[in-house]
Amino acid sequence: MADKQIDMPTKYDPTAVEAGRYQTWLDEDVFKPSGDPEAKPYSIVLPPPNVTGKLHLGHAWDTTLQDMLIRQKRMQGYDTLWLPGMDHAGIATQAKVEAKLREQGISRYDLGREAFIKQVWDWKDEYADTIHKQWAKLGLSLDYSRERFTLDKGLSDAVKKVFVALYKKGLIYRGEYIINWDPQARTALSDIEVIHKDDKGAFYHVKYPFVDKDQTFNGKHYIEIATTRPETMMGDTAVAVNPNDDRYKALVGTKVVLPLANREIPIIADQYVDPDFGTGMVKITPAHDPNDFLVGNRHNLERINTMNEDATMNAKAGKYEGMDRFEARKAMVADLDQQGLLLKVDPIVHAVGHSERTGVQVEARLSTQWFVKMKPLAEEAMANQKSDDAVDFVPKRFEHTFMQWMENAHDWVISRQLWWGHRIPAWYHKKTGEIYVGETAPKDPENWEQDPDVLDTWFSSGLWPFSTMGWPNEDSADYQRYFPTNTLVTGYDIIFFWVSRMIFQSLEFTGKRPFKHVLLHGLIRDEEGRKMSKSLGNGIDPMDVINKYGADALRWFLSTGSTAGQDVRFSYKKMDAAWNFINKIWNASRFVIMNLGDDTKPEVPAEDQWDLTDRWILSRLNATVNHVTEMFDKFDFGEAGRALYNFIWNDFCDWYIEMSKSVLTGDDAAAKAVKQDLLAYVLDQTLRLLQPIMPFVTEAIWQAMPHKGQSLVTAAYPVDHPEFDNATAENDMTSLIDLIKAVRNIRAEANAPMSTPIDLQIKTSDAKLQAVFDNNRDYIDRFVHPKNLEIGADLVAPKLAMTAVITSAEISVPLAELVDLKEEAARLEKEVAKFTSEVERATKKLSNERFVANAPEDVVNAEREKQVDNQKKLAATKDRLAEIQAQL
Repeated sequence: MADKQIDMPTKYDPTAVEAGRYQTWLDEDVFKPSGDPEAKPYSIVLPPPNVTGKLHLGHAWDTTLQDMLIRQKRMQGYDTLWLPGMDHAGIATQAKVEAKLREQGISRYDLGREAFIKQVWDWKDEYADTIHKQWAKLGLSLDYSRERFTLDKGLSDAVKKVFVALYKKGLIYRGEYIINWDPQARTALSDIEVIHKDDKGAFYHVKYPFVDKDQTFNGKHYIEIATTRPETMMGDTAVAVNPNDDRYKALVGTKVVLPLANREIPIIADQYVDPDFGTGMVKITPAHDPNDFLVGNRHNLERINTMNEDATMNAKAGKYEGMDRFEARKAMVADLDQQGLLLKVDPIVHAVGHSERTGVQVEARLSTQWFVKMKPLAEEAMANQKSDDAVDFVPKRFEHTFMQWMENAHDWVISRQLWWGHRIPAWYHKKTGEIYVGETAPKDPENWEQDPDVLDTWFSSGLWPFSTMGWPNEDSADYQRYFPTNTLVTGYDIIFFWVSRMIFQSLEFTGKRPFKHVLLHGLIRDEEGRKMSKSLGNGIDPMDVINKYGADALRWFLSTGSTAGQDVRFSYKKMDAAWNFINKIWNASRFVIMNLGDDTKPEVPAEDQWDLTDRWILSRLNATVNHVTEMFDKFDFGEAGRALYNFIWNDFCDWYIEMSKSVLTGDDAAAKAVKQDLLAYVLDQTLRLLQPIMPFVTEAIWQAMPHKGQSLVTAAYPVDHPEFDNATAENDMTSLIDLIKAVRNIRAEANAPMSTPIDLQIKTSDAKLQAVFDNNRDYIDRFVHPKNLEIGADLVAPKLAMTAVITSAEISVPLAELVDLKEEAARLEKEVAKFTSEVERATKKLSNERFVANAPEDVVNAEREKQVDNQKKLAATKDRLAEIQAQL
């Protein structure tokens, strides 16, 4: 074989392979749209990571899938745009910066708004730089010339326009409502920013004495109220019972004394009360409970807010003013007990809301906030899902999740009491209190004060697919060309947060869906199936994985490790397997390139020059191209990966390359040139198929091959070649491979190495199969080393021999001196059991009327063919077993 010198070390080294490669791609501008007006556009907007820290494995998974799609479409000739960007992440980023300041003994209030915002911008710049480096290490083919940030001027203008338009349409309003309140961040939270956790608590049973000292109920001068939150008692304005509860009808309209406050409050009747829960009586605290708020509205009850923004008690709490809410609870319970008003305390465990960002227990707080009226927007989104313009959810089951949330969507509180974010475009007149809402400030700004609050992060990121394209300028070239986008890739855990909001915002403002498909993946878990978290200490930095295994190995694992919508478990064993696969590709490619001639071209020679292995590998390649392309279109990357793995490892490396060696070392120069061209062609096409998944190593190998100097990034993706399809060649090659494997297994079981001479008999009554074996004796000689080879229909197997049955042929290897007949009989009995099981399985499947009626015809026919084939193998094996047993 040729000893051609190439710049490919004997072992795959990802660090060396990846060094400088990304910068070269950037320098060559291969990631930008082609600009070809004749090409069909294909666009993806990157889900913008928060500028709160480093990217995690979930980001690596998410972006790898997007990169695979955009790289494949780019190679297929689409005019592709993958637009990057980052999210300012309001509360999350502000919480990080505030925590950093607390370590220095400083609060945002010490700095003031302007100085604090500068601190956050410095943080953003630092972490944006880190994220850029991580994108580069992952090999993401992003068009950085179009990178956006949610606080960019263009995006900010879009946010203002949307706010003003919704306000004028009556879909944004300002009102006093009970909202979720984070007392650490001192801001409102939407429902989906609240995480419910089980906490230890208690039911405190308290006496509420009647105002009329002569009044009794069940012989007592008080009623019993159970509460989990005694610290809110000072805000009670009523006690409620169900109007249909006969036990308490006589009490409605009477009054009780509120303990600790000595304030009179009425007993009212309201359908909200569940008569079967607890005592059937509940205290009503309109300023501290969302349900009580609604009851209070129906009965015109006073709203008494007893807490400050930081969850300390205010003046309305009387003697408990200044106490932390939990300190106040203890003090109130102690006072109730001292005054003889505490009946009992029952410990419980109950679900309590906590802030997703700060982790503190959320308060239900009466507050004036800005809201989006969700019903009309949700109805529009749900109606769209029944139209031809519906968003295609992958997997389909998540559409139900989306629709269910839309059906039950509450009005969305969009104001946040933060400094970092989009300032609400509303001003209040200093004298009249008039509200002005507009995209620009009032003409006499000295008389107006802008609302200090900012908008919920999801308000701006909900506009991401079109605001990044230049909207509201609908004449923008990018908006005209690339919107709506084609595919959104994100985790199923943010359907509510982000996916739903992009859909209804896009429909409302562009009249179009924001993307055609939304591919939802699961979560990355550790090897034990646990969610990765700081508290468990099981988080894994993707950059550490890349430093050890390379980006391509991580990308291979992430892209092929699960099906859409499913979680994936990270495993270092799987990373080892990914690296081994790439090493196999590297070594096979190195061998091929070293054995190419100076005039070799990765082209297919004339068909009359192909041998069986050539016809077979081209047919297998074409089947792989079609299957991988189809699976990419279906977002089934796991199946695409399996097809690539099987073709590369088994078909190409283990068989075609190995079978090519005899030609490469032979004296037939013409046959050698044909084989070199075909090896180069199959490797070339394989690298193209692999490039979207593992771009670094394929580019490195590609650059070592004979080509025109272009980057593999912009090379053409493989296409269907129907002329390569050859079922006959595939069947013939399968028979040849089965023969070789069977004889190798016999040698292994008989402990007869390749150096041990053997005689080989192949008995077959199939004339075509006999011709296949006769025409490929050179391969049989090379791979099983028979001393004597007989092929025919009338051969009689020696009595002392090891045998095997393959489709339409029986193989016998006379090894009298090596074979133990009892062991051979035992082996054949196992074979009989195996074939019997296969026949029974197929028979049971084919007797299932539902399977035969509903499965595709080719699947049913394939099952029938397996059944017949295994029946023949079973019969032949039984016959041979009977012969052996007769000799024992």
